Amino acid sequence: MTQLKIGDIAPDFTLPRDDGSTVTLSALRGQPVVIFFYPEDDSGGCTDENREFSELAADFAKRDAALIGISPDDLDKHRKFRAKYGLTVPLVADPEHKAIAGFGLWQLKKLYGREFMGLVRTSFIIGADGRVAAIVRATRIKGHAAKMLEALDGVLAGGAGKARKGGSP
Repeated sequence: MTQLKIGDIAPDFTLPRDDGSTVTLSALRGQPVVIFFYPEDDSGGCTDENREFSELAADFAKRDAALIGISPDDLDKHRKFRAKYGLTVPLVADPEHKAIAGFGLWQLKKLYGREFMGLVRTSFIIGADGRVAAIVRATRIKGHAAKMLEALDGVLAGGAGKARKGGSP
């Protein structure tokens, strides 16, 4: 399993987006990219997280940052999810776990004594140079989008020192 660190080149991917286009991470070089990986469309925490990122999308755009939500759900589920909640963040489908595994997020999880493979909710800031600038585990969903905006400001102000790996920037 890949364990990315700040400063590593981000794993490239090309995946389908809910609007019918594709997203290739390397094609976004030259601007920061904020990627939030979440487990499932239309579940309580994932809905809250996507709504918060949608509410702050203009703030990310003001900083010239691309904002992308990735889950293992398919495009049809993404489209229904977007329409149901009026989401504005681009949703990218990764049912084969190409980016999810590449970023080291498909892991063994435990819930109520049951073990299963699943996505570990984590967000990344990829610098304009294509390197991982920040890794933030979403330990609390409420306020996570704002934490990522703050982490982005830290990266833009001078680097990964203010946007470190962990529960909060």
